[in-house]
Amino acid sequence: MRRMNFLFLFMDGVGLGNNDLEHNPLVSTKVPNLEKLLGGKKLVADNVPLESEQASVIAIDPNLEVEGLPQSATGQGSLVTGKNIPKLVGEHYGPKPNKAVRVIIEEDNLFSTLTKRGYRSALLNAYPEGFFQAIDSGRRLLSAIPLAVSSAGIALKTADDLNAGEAFSVDFTGRGWRDRLGYKDSPIMNGREAGRKLAAVVESYDLAFFEFWVSDYAGHHQDHEAAKELLENFDAVLGGLLEVWNDDEGLILITSDHGNMEDLSSRRHTDNQVPALIIGAKEMRDRFIKDLKDLSGVTPAILQFYPDRNEAY
Repeated sequence: MRRMNFLFLFMDGVGLGNNDLEHNPLVSTKVPNLEKLLGGKKLVADNVPLESEQASVIAIDPNLEVEGLPQSATGQGSLVTGKNIPKLVGEHYGPKPNKAVRVIIEEDNLFSTLTKRGYRSALLNAYPEGFFQAIDSGRRLLSAIPLAVSSAGIALKTADDLNAGEAFSVDFTGRGWRDRLGYKDSPIMNGREAGRKLAAVVESYDLAFFEFWVSDYAGHHQDHEAAKELLENFDAVLGGLLEVWNDDEGLILITSDHGNMEDLSSRRHTDNQVPALIIGAKEMRDRFIKDLKDLSGVTPAILQFYPDRNEAY
C-alpha cells in the first residue's frame, strides 16, 4: 500500500464569518497564498462550499446539537476522538478538559488509534521547559490535543526538538521563543522557510498535527493588528509548504474547533460553522469530505486512509 502523509493544521477559533471588512480579519488581511489556493476568493461563509484545482472547502458544524456556544475542550476533543463529546457530557466545556472530557479523550483518540494500527504520528508544537514544569506540578492542565497525544504514549516536543529542527514554535518563526521566553539561541525562520521545513518534517510521520492556538487568543482580545500579523505569517508558511508539497502523496487539512477570530466585534466564541479546507489530489479530497458534516466526523475521515496494518499478519 502506498504511504500516506497527512498534515493536520489546526487553527483554534476560526469560523466562517461574513464578508465584513471591519470585523473579519480574513477579509481585511492580505493572504495571497490562501486566496490563490481558493481560486481568488476569501475564506468567508458566502464562498463555501468551494472547489478549486488544488483544494476543497466545506463548512462543518461545531455546535454538535448542543445549546450554547462551542468551547475548546469539547470541540477539540470531538475533533480528535470522532465522538460528539458535548452531547456525551451534556454541555460545551472549556477551555481545558474537565474529568468527564479527559476520560473520553484518554480512552480512545486519533493518535492512539493510529499507534495501535501501526502508524507513526506526532504533535509538532514545541513546548518550553516551563510548560512541562507547570504540568508536572499540577499548576497547569493539558489542553485537549496534547492530552490526546500524551495519552497515546507519544512524547510532546521540547526545546531540544525545536533546536534540532524537528518541531516548531506556535508562531512558526521562533521569534516568540527568543523575545518572550528567553531562548536566545532558538532558531529563527521566516514564514516561507518554516513552511518548506514543515513539509520536510511531515515526511517522517504518517500523520503530523500542528496546533495554531494564537488565532483564538487574538479573537478573545479583539486584537485586529495581532490577527492581521498572524494571518500574514500563516499565509507565508502556507506558501512555503505548498511550494514543495506533493498533492499525490498526501492531504493537508486546515480546520478549527469553533468560531471566534472571524468576528472581532465580540470577545466571545461564535456559533458559526467552521471551515474544513482540504488540500491534495481531488480523488482523495472527495473521499475525505464525502461523509464529513461536523467536528466528530474528522477523525473517521482521516482514519479511513489508515487501515490496520496488523490485520495482515
